[in-house]
Amino acid sequence: FANAPHDARLAALAFALGNYQFARYRKPLARDVRLVVPDGVDGDDLTRVIEGVTLARDLINTPSNDMGPAELEDAARTLAKQHGAKVQVTSGDALAQQFPLIAAVGAGSVRSPRLIDLSWGKDSDPKITLVGKGVCFDTGGLDIKSDTGMLNMKKDMGGAATALALSHMIMGRKLKVKLRIIIPAVENSISGASFRPRDIYKSRRGISVEIGNTDAEGRLILADALTLADEDKPALIVDFATLTGAARVALGPDVPAAFTDDDVLAGELMRAGVAENDPIWRLPLWRPYDSMLDSKVADLNNVASGGQGGAITAALFLRRFVTAPSWLHLDIFAWTPSAKPGRPEGGECQTARALYALLKTRYG
Repeated sequence: FANAPHDARLAALAFALGNYQFARYRKPLARDVRLVVPDGVDGDDLTRVIEGVTLARDLINTPSNDMGPAELEDAARTLAKQHGAKVQVTSGDALAQQFPLIAAVGAGSVRSPRLIDLSWGKDSDPKITLVGKGVCFDTGGLDIKSDTGMLNMKKDMGGAATALALSHMIMGRKLKVKLRIIIPAVENSISGASFRPRDIYKSRRGISVEIGNTDAEGRLILADALTLADEDKPALIVDFATLTGAARVALGPDVPAAFTDDDVLAGELMRAGVAENDPIWRLPLWRPYDSMLDSKVADLNNVASGGQGGAITAALFLRRFVTAPSWLHLDIFAWTPSAKPGRPEGGECQTARALYALLKTRYG
């Protein structure tokens, strides 16, 4: 929050967010402080943002033994009830038939995979759909992660948490949109039922996908979820995902990568990110890299040949499942490795505040 000393609203927000504590499993530290909202600052809107960020942080910080697909569904239902939204959940045989990639990724876990679908608002308003990656824990599957790589995988549902956080802000503000939130919720685990390298699955869109690596599972579940989102022909689709280490190598933990073909949206987003101290950086959907995803036995491989450009090729994979003219993919970290002003160490809600500012401008 570098700009906070020059902006009363950001200063108040930084103070509030900096006092966050995750106290589900231990007694919180006593803090005798109270925030007085500065003159000219919309206290109700500030509260909405703080509540949304707190929701995301709490969900991400919760360990996976208490945050599986069922618990993520419970969180979505609680939010829906608060705002009068509708919820539909697809699981079991219906999931396998309608969303084959989601079912495949979740098949190795005793915790049943599901697709969570929330809707809110008037049908006559512009359709906005948010898709959040909900991998509640990621072992890597049969292409198992290292111990250090697996250590923090409770945060691999950070995309879903971010989508719910932004949804709370939108619904609380009563923006004039028809909002939909789609969360594919799974645990990528290891058992005799786990999906395997070189397996081939036909996606919801009908594109056949060869599994080059079971640890590239996020893009698989997002592919089916984005297909569902696209079928509704919304004005805007945004997906949030803790998708690639390559994005972190390129931009570090604090700056999520954004991918879109919509130049107007990209410009608005970058400006909102600067204004909100919620940084985002655009990377290219570089078409010549499409061929890196070729498969000799299927329409597409879920990982690219070679080890370069991983964030871009992951975004290009997702793009195969979207036809909407305005689609935004956000590759986030959802974590603050070491505490900073306004950002305690732990789960973090990245990009939601910038998107909320953008949507307020468009639909407020």
